[in-house]
Amino acid sequence: MTEGPITQHAPGMSWQRMAMTAAGVAGAVVVVQAVLNRETRDSLSVAEKAYLHDSFKYTGGGLVLTALAARYMFKSGVAFRIMAANPWAVLGVSLVGSIGSMMGVFYTPPEKTLQKHLFWLAFNACQAATLSPLFFLNPAILSRAALYTCGVVGSISYVGATATNDKYLNLGGPLLAGITVVALSSLAPMILPASIGMRSLAVAEAISLYGGLAVFGGFVLYDTQKILKHARMAEQGLMKPDPMNEAISLELDMINIFVRLVQILSMQGNRR
Repeated sequence: MTEGPITQHAPGMSWQRMAMTAAGVAGAVVVVQAVLNRETRDSLSVAEKAYLHDSFKYTGGGLVLTALAARYMFKSGVAFRIMAANPWAVLGVSLVGSIGSMMGVFYTPPEKTLQKHLFWLAFNACQAATLSPLFFLNPAILSRAALYTCGVVGSISYVGATATNDKYLNLGGPLLAGITVVALSSLAPMILPASIGMRSLAVAEAISLYGGLAVFGGFVLYDTQKILKHARMAEQGLMKPDPMNEAISLELDMINIFVRLVQILSMQGNRR
């Protein structure tokens, strides 16, 4: 008597789990708002609301384009060829392409609409090529990480938008120091010798994952308040409004949070 092959089905996202996640995010918003925003502004001005809306519109559009392009690259086999190629060459090309297209967006004035949008599309294409191998993972993990990312970024953005003016803009220096530590801890497994022990590598990995979540969460606060400050400056005629530039920073924050959540959820799944 022969038995058929045993297949494992990925656990779906139940309504109960989604409700618990939503309740957790709502509770986190209340706690963070109470701790960090003891003094909140009355309301956003019309200019601030419009500029914040335009910035998040480009952020959402960029993330949708990145996800669709990454999915297409996975379905067409590009993701497999990326993983099979020289990892250092792929890293170098994606890094140069991402930085080059990002600088193109930043240094192209808003009046040159076509050129700026082409650089923006190139930037999202580079992000898609980098993220496309993630589709080899369990779709349930990607869905949960995306849901958690939206909850985290949404709650932190709300805290930043309702805080008093420029309250979190002094976080720039500490956040840059934090991102340096996170970057070095991410490179630790490739640089440090194996003789240092698995415990040291595990500590470096924890700093990269959980420290990265904290640092990029702080960047969401910082970038949200920076958008509001730029909105006031644009209203006063001190600078030209450029929501696409603002969106690039928010998009990178969200992608880094998403990737770290995917890694954390994958690790938790492997331990079960």
